[in-house]
Order: sequence, then C-alpha cells, then structure tokens
Amino acid sequence: MPPRPGTLPPGAVPPVQRTPQADPTVAMRPGADAAGAQRPGADAAGVQRPGADAPTQRVSAASAAVGASAAKSASAADDAPTTRVAGGPPAGGPPTVPPGGGSGGGAGGGKGDGKSNRWRTIRRIGYGVVAAGILVPILMFMLAYIVQDVPRPGELQTNQAATIFNSDGQGVITKVIPPEGNRTEVELDAIPVHVRNAVLAAEDRDFYSNPGFSVTGFARAARDNVLGRDSAGGGSTITQQYVKVAVVGSERTLTRKLKELVLSTKMANQWAKDDILAAYLNTIYFGRGAYGIAAASNAYFGKPVGELTVEEGAVLASSIQLPSLLDPEQNPEGAEARWNYVLDGMVAAGTLDAAERSGMKYPAYVPIAELDNGDQSSGPEGLIKNQVLAELSREGIDENLLNTAGLQITTTIDPQAQQSAVEAAQSNLEGEPEELRTAVVSVDPRSGAIRAYYGGESGVGYDFAQSGLQTGSSFKVFGLAANLDQGVPLSQTYDSGPLTVNGIKIGNVEGESCGQCTIAEALKRSLNTSFYRMMLEMDNGPQAIADMAHKLGVAKELPGIGETLTEPEGVGPNYGIVLGQYQSRVLDMASAYATLAASGRHHEPYFVQKVVTSDGEVLLDRGTPAGEQVVDAAVADNTTSAMTPIAAYSNGHALAGGRPSASKTGTAQLGDTGSNKDAWMVGYTPSLSTAVWVGTEEGLPLENSWGGMIYGSGIPSDIWKDTMDGALEGTEVESFPKPEPIAGVSGVPAWTASTTAPATREQTTTSRVVPSLPEVPEITTQNVEIFPGVTIPVPGVAPQTTTQNAPSRPGNGGQEEESEDTGGGTGGGTGDDSDEGGSPPQNRIPGLESPAIPGAQGGGFQGAQGGSPQGAFEYAPAG
Repeated sequence: MPPRPGTLPPGAVPPVQRTPQADPTVAMRPGADAAGAQRPGADAAGVQRPGADAPTQRVSAASAAVGASAAKSASAADDAPTTRVAGGPPAGGPPTVPPGGGSGGGAGGGKGDGKSNRWRTIRRIGYGVVAAGILVPILMFMLAYIVQDVPRPGELQTNQAATIFNSDGQGVITKVIPPEGNRTEVELDAIPVHVRNAVLAAEDRDFYSNPGFSVTGFARAARDNVLGRDSAGGGSTITQQYVKVAVVGSERTLTRKLKELVLSTKMANQWAKDDILAAYLNTIYFGRGAYGIAAASNAYFGKPVGELTVEEGAVLASSIQLPSLLDPEQNPEGAEARWNYVLDGMVAAGTLDAAERSGMKYPAYVPIAELDNGDQSSGPEGLIKNQVLAELSREGIDENLLNTAGLQITTTIDPQAQQSAVEAAQSNLEGEPEELRTAVVSVDPRSGAIRAYYGGESGVGYDFAQSGLQTGSSFKVFGLAANLDQGVPLSQTYDSGPLTVNGIKIGNVEGESCGQCTIAEALKRSLNTSFYRMMLEMDNGPQAIADMAHKLGVAKELPGIGETLTEPEGVGPNYGIVLGQYQSRVLDMASAYATLAASGRHHEPYFVQKVVTSDGEVLLDRGTPAGEQVVDAAVADNTTSAMTPIAAYSNGHALAGGRPSASKTGTAQLGDTGSNKDAWMVGYTPSLSTAVWVGTEEGLPLENSWGGMIYGSGIPSDIWKDTMDGALEGTEVESFPKPEPIAGVSGVPAWTASTTAPATREQTTTSRVVPSLPEVPEITTQNVEIFPGVTIPVPGVAPQTTTQNAPSRPGNGGQEEESEDTGGGTGGGTGDDSDEGGSPPQNRIPGLESPAIPGAQGGGFQGAQGGSPQGAFEYAPAG
C-alpha cells in the first residue's frame, strides 16, 4: 500500500528540519554539517583528523537518497501547500548550502580559491613595493630640492694658497700652502678658451646642455651602492664633480649621491654655466700638489695659465681623471693616451681643427725634481713666513681666512736689502767653523718697516733674530742716551783708568785708557771704566738705563724669558746693565737704534704692509705709521753724533761712498772660559738700521777659521757693512741732523788725548751731586793687564770697597766681569770690540762664574725655534 502523501517509507531517515531562525546565507562553521553540528572526526577547522572515521560521508549518502525520495513524494502531492519561511528556502525543500559548503567536492573548491587569493595578495604587495621604490625617491628628491639651499657663486670657500710678496708686491717670498695643497683662483676670462674646451672634452662634453647631472651615472652609482660594489660613483658631470669637491664630500653612500644630485640639478638651474665652470677649474686637483688650473699651469709648465697652448691645456685636462696616475713623468704612456683622447674629443666637438690636431706633439713639461710651488719655508724665507703669520694673527686674520681667501700679502721686506743680508751672512760665514750662526735684521727708521730679516739658514730651525742674547758693549749706547736725557752733555769727562772695588779690579782690554776723557771718546773706544763711572753718577743709573732702552725699542718682556733688563722677583737691574749683561733680541736692537736714527721717534717694527683677498677686498693697509716721540730729538741726535766715528774706527768698516753712519760693536764673554760667546755690530743711517749677531747654537767659544777669537769688530762688522752697502746701493746719501745742544754743548766736542793716565779721579767739568746715591767711591789706579775681562758687581753680593764704600743697591750682589770684548758673570760677561786681549782675568769670586756650556764643560742651550718669538739662550749647569 503506497504511503500517504507526506509520509516516509519504512526505514527512511527523515530530513533535518531547519528552524525558522536559520539563515541559509550564513556559511557553516568549518567541520560542521548543514545543521551546524560538529562533524565527527573533524577538528574545528574542518580538517579530517588522521585515523578518524568519516561518518559524514555515509550520512550524506543516505541523506541524498532520502532527499530524492522525498522530492518525488513532494511533487506528487499536488494538494500540499507551499509555504516559505522568511529568509529561508521553500518549506519542505532541501536546505540551502552556501557556496563551498556541503560535503565532498564542495570542500575542494574552497581550497583552490584560497591559493588564488594568496597569489593575488603577493602580486599586489609586489606592485606596491615597486611603486614605492619609484615614488619614494622622487618624493625625496622633490622635498630635498625644495629645502636644500644652493650657495651663490663666490659663497663656497675652497682652500687656496696665500702668497707672501716683497715690498714691491711682485716678487714672491714664499707661499702659505693649505692642508690640501696649492691653489690660486683666477677669473674664467683669464683661462684661454682652448684650455676650457680641453677640459670639457675630457670631463663633460655635454656640459652646456645637460641638467647638471648624468642619469646613467646616477643609476650606476645607485646600483653599485646597493650591491656593495667599490665602484660606486663615477659618470659625474662637471657640475656634480664640483659639488662633490666643494660641498658634499666624497663619502660613498647613496645619501651623499642623492644630495649631490639635488644640488647639481639646482645649481645648474640657478648658476650660470660659466660660473660653474670657473668654480670647477679653480677647485679640482690636477696632481703635483696643485689645486686649480692656475697652480697646475705653474706646476706642469712653469707659466701663468693665460700662456698655455692647446697641447698644454690638453695635458692638464687629461690629468683630472687620475691626477697621480696620469702624471706624464710617472706614466708617460697612460698620460699620452688620455691626452690623445682629449684632443680627439675636441675635434669631435668642433673646437679643434682636425688638420691642426694631426700635427700636434706631446709638449715638454717641468720635471718633478725642478718643481717649485712657491713654498720656500725650508730656507731663510721660512722664518719670515713665521713672523708674517704671527703678525696676521695679532691683526685678527685667522687661519681659516688665511687658507680660504687667497690672500695677497705684501710685506715690508725690500728685495735688495734682503738679498744683501742673506748674501752677507752666507759669504762671511763661508769657510768659517760650521757651528757659527748669525742673525741680521734691518729696520726702516721712518716707519718701523722691517726691510731685511735673516734669522738663520733653516726656515724650520732656531730663529736667532728672535732669541734673547747678551749684547755686550752695544748696550752702552742706551747708557749714553740716558745720561744725555738727564742733562749731561757729551763733553762730560770721566776717568778711564782701572778701579778696584773690594779687591776686584775693573778695567779695559789691554789697559786701554784715554785718561780723563769725554764720554763721547770713551764710547768710541768702548771703555768700560768710563761708562761704569758714568752710571754711578747718574740718578738711579741702572733703572734709568733700562727705562731708556725700553723707550727706544727693547722689548719689556720676551717669551720664554719674562721681564727683561731686570733681576728676578722685581729687584730691578744691577750695575752690569750698562755693559750689556742682559738679554735682548737682534730685532729689538735694530728697532731701538732705528729710534735714535729717527731723532727719538719710535715706530713699532712690523712685517705686513697690506693684505688683499683674491677678489680684491682690502683687509689691512698700514700706510705710513706716525710713530711716537719717545725721547727728545736732542738726546737722540747727540747720541748719534757720538756714534758716527765708530764704524771707521772699528777696523775700517765705514760705509761705501763716504755714507755717514752711526754704530756700536759689542762682545760678551763665555762665562769664565776666557772666550767670547756673542759678538755684535749694530748701526744705522738716516734710512736704515741694521743689527748683526754672531754666535753658536750650543753656546760654544767663538773662534774664526784660523783659531782667533771673534769680536764685534770682526765678522759681525763685516756682515753689517756688506748688508748696509748692498741695501743702500743706488740710494741717496743722507746726513744726520745737527743735534740741538744739551747743557750748552751740541754734538761731539773737540778733545785732545792725554799722554798719561791720571793717578786719581779728576774731571775737567764740575761733578754733579747725586742725592739719591752715596758718594762716588774713591778710585785707585792700577795698570794691571787683565784678559779677557774684569769683574763688576752683580746681584747676590753687596759690593764693598777696600778703600771707600761704593754705591750698593738692595738685591744687587754677586759679581759681573767686564772688559772690552770679554768678561764674566751671570750668563757670561760683556765687553767691547778690540781685536786683541790680555792676560787671563784675576781676582774672580769663586762660585759666581757662569754655568758650564755644551762644548766647553757641559750644560745645555735652548733657543727660539720654528720662527716664533719665543725662547732664549738659557744655560743650565751640567748635571
């Protein structure tokens, strides 16, 4: 019997009924059946567990059969109403399964769609990365282009050499080479067109048309940086090369390359191409220590850049790529191959005629061994350079400005005077003991301009012109000026005979004496005894002499020494000052004597006259300094008149052509050795004052080539005369002004020499009463032959006389030897300039001799080194 409509056959499994709330559009949970129940043997993700039964497959098959039977029953039941649940399938119909749901093949279709989605996602990410790789650099470039400032032409400071000229502004003394080498900037118009074309053919043939950078070059650099290759960079335009050198540096990073690209592009838009080319040619390195085309022209061909030929310009252009490796002397084959490449490029660009090119040969060049970059720092000029740099620093011209502004420094050095000084020093020391040294300084009395400067043969060694040295009798001039300043005329007479103080004999070389003679005569003969007595009669004599020396130009302080012309701890100068026991510099002596030549008007000595930058800005121009009147003209001119006979009197050192001069010699003794250690000649005309010192670096005894002792009247006077004659040759012969009278006496009075030395102290003029000093001691006269010197009081021992008390000053003790040309005492004695001595000195006080000297009995010496005004001769006792 057939079943009734709507009923199931026996044994059939009824279909699962959905509740009205079920939404057939909702996807089933993984691992669940159509009703949402978890399938046995499946995990929550719907993946069948290994080894588990698959009941869902059996159930699904049964359900499919039941569903088919039910469908036929449903279609046969025409009277059964059709109802639809909201949101669900027709009532009584099979359940709606979402796509990919169900059993069997449905699950396989979902797996394939997942793979497709993953690949689609990967492709999208890849597209994004590529897009970002393109857009991000573009955005970075645009941002950098907006915010990056490009300096205007002339604002970029590149190091270039400063040039130090003679006083004529033409002759080069030396150059100041910055750390990266020699450079001198020139305008583009000064560079021949064919030289510019050669550079374009070598480095950037599209320079005037490209946007400032090379796309292919940048891409290659980016690739090499990413891959870590050493060849990163290259392919740069002239603009890029300039930016690299002048702005961003040479670091091999992509960031630096991007900045270079930005600046190059912006510079190409904002600068004129000619400005870029000019800056480039003045900046790049050409090899041989030459930065910029001007320095390169001199380094390779020894000529100005404006005189370069086409062939020579091509040589310079070909060196830019690899300056050191393509030097024609080091690599002739490689250099010539690159040279041919440049010339062929010029032909291709139409800037060189092919016929002309075919006839060209590689030009001759300057050998490296003969290369002169203008830096003469190793010779005597190096010491001038050091003084110039020190003076520039004091004037506020710092090292940065010195190295970047291409300074043109005009000095006061007169080429004729400088040559004369150097030749005089070298020729007069030729054949003499090799340990001898000399220093020569010439100063213009009317301005203070230093006209000649020779501090030594080595520009990197001791600068003896800046070293503290004992001056000997050349210091007597300041004592004479101080005495004149106190109103005592040159006619004042003093006993020149020896005197004894506390058993110590003070005298002159070989018993020289002029009896009771004028102080002018005593100066000519350089008599110690007369000047010692003069000092004793002066108001506060030692200090007055020190003050006069300082006013005239002797420095009050010396680096490495401290306060000058005084004893330690502010005691003040002792009596040895009048005989030159203290240290002074050669420069100071020339300057102080120059003040006398200028009738008492002092001008500070200086080296630098004018400083101009490479673009014409004047940083310093001294003009003619006014100077300062430091002593009365009458004092200075009377001092000069007393000095005028000395050059002729001192072994015939009068200047050529009868030219008037005023001078004084001086010699200082080497401790207690009986030898000399410092010898001087200082003198002047109205237009030039020159000081000469001769000594040794180690403080050795001074001997000439035949073993004789050297005095101020010997080699120093020879050097002085040769320097003055050479410097003044061709100039007007000038006379000194007639001095105004002092105490009714003008100039040097007539004097008749005594036939015998006086036995007691007598004066032909009335003695002055000096209330600030004790009575002048009684003088005993003894004709005792002493050589090389005698002893005078020095700090440490108060002088006591055996017959009558001599003046003493607090803190002034010890002993100071003195004689003409020789003497002893602290740091060595002092003396005048005779050429012969006497017997060894007598009556020395033990323990007060100068410390031992290297080369004699040991000890050490320190002097000013490297050209700076520092240090002095300091003697240390042997250890």
